[in-house]
Amino acid sequence: MYKDLNNNVYYIGTDDMKSELFESQYIIPEGIAYNSYLIRDEKVAILDTADAVMGEEWKANLMESLDGRTPDYLVIHHMEPDHSALAAWVLEEWKDVTLVASQKAIQMMPLFFEGIDLEGRTLAVKDGDTLDLGRQRLRFIAAPMIHWPEVMMSYEETEGTLYSADAFGKFGALAKCGFRGCDDDDWTCEGRRYYFNIVGKYGAQVKNLLAKVSQLDVRSIRPLHGPILEDELDKYISLYTTWSNYEAETEGVFIAVASIHGNTLHAAERLRDMLQEKGVKVAFSDLCRSDFAENVEDAFRYPRLVLAASSYDGGLFTPMYNFLHLLKSKGYSNRKVALMENGSWAPCAARVMRAELEGMKNVEVVENTLTLRGCLKQSDMPAMQALADAIQE
Repeated sequence: MYKDLNNNVYYIGTDDMKSELFESQYIIPEGIAYNSYLIRDEKVAILDTADAVMGEEWKANLMESLDGRTPDYLVIHHMEPDHSALAAWVLEEWKDVTLVASQKAIQMMPLFFEGIDLEGRTLAVKDGDTLDLGRQRLRFIAAPMIHWPEVMMSYEETEGTLYSADAFGKFGALAKCGFRGCDDDDWTCEGRRYYFNIVGKYGAQVKNLLAKVSQLDVRSIRPLHGPILEDELDKYISLYTTWSNYEAETEGVFIAVASIHGNTLHAAERLRDMLQEKGVKVAFSDLCRSDFAENVEDAFRYPRLVLAASSYDGGLFTPMYNFLHLLKSKGYSNRKVALMENGSWAPCAARVMRAELEGMKNVEVVENTLTLRGCLKQSDMPAMQALADAIQE
């Protein structure tokens, strides 16, 4: 996909509809975009490359946008291979190109490109440094651990454009979600799933970045994944502020269930119905049959979480254990959690879930755990009602 944006800036990224998984773990039924840009001023700068799987298309886009010009600079904002896989090819194709990146990124280049010779071909930039291209000038913004340590962003001063690396990105090919902006619900849903699974652990670093961005006159955000954002930028920045503070975004409850034979699932569905009858918004997921990344997203979206799980091998049924491990690794915090366990002869799921939650910051566990033995019975209904009341409160 090659597009003339404005003022000799070109989009030269690609849509990947070939890959089924992003980072070999996140499902991408709508594909993924590898965004890359070219600034053709008095000096010519390539901003990032693409994943190797789309290498030939990216090269064709680059050559078309160059229109006979020779690139002076290759700017690498982020060394992850889905953005830098063609860097060595660029340096080989044009011997006078200067690689512009953070010192950490330059140090990382040989890790991905064995035998690469960078002697005399690099320009290490740090926070606040600038690169003059003629009419346009890039000012670099250090963004370490969003979500790798070498990440830089850049701000083009004349147009007010933020080249934001992985920040403000989302899943989905541009052919599916649109080149400039997209449906609000679509961006928020896939932007949220992207944020919490890719960047979510690094809330403190995102807050630091947002403080820097607030000092700039940003009129356009051009991320490395997803559409260019030009309208209602305050909305996207507000969402990132909420997410980076680990605050709930939507009032309601997320019920996550790990059930072996269906009895725990049935009980959790009954709890869902009780809560909905009380007017509580409920999101519900069977952890055994759903996208784990969407489950992580929903856990962060709502202020309250119900974990319903079967006991298993003297511990906790594996899908729930894996879910809790993911939440902990992504920095789950500032939430209220209720527990439901099931065990025919030795219920122990709640004990393990509680122990896992104790390792998370500012997570309050509701006192009255609901314990089932085998299946939900009429005699369990008062305890379930009490649990529903506690969750509602």
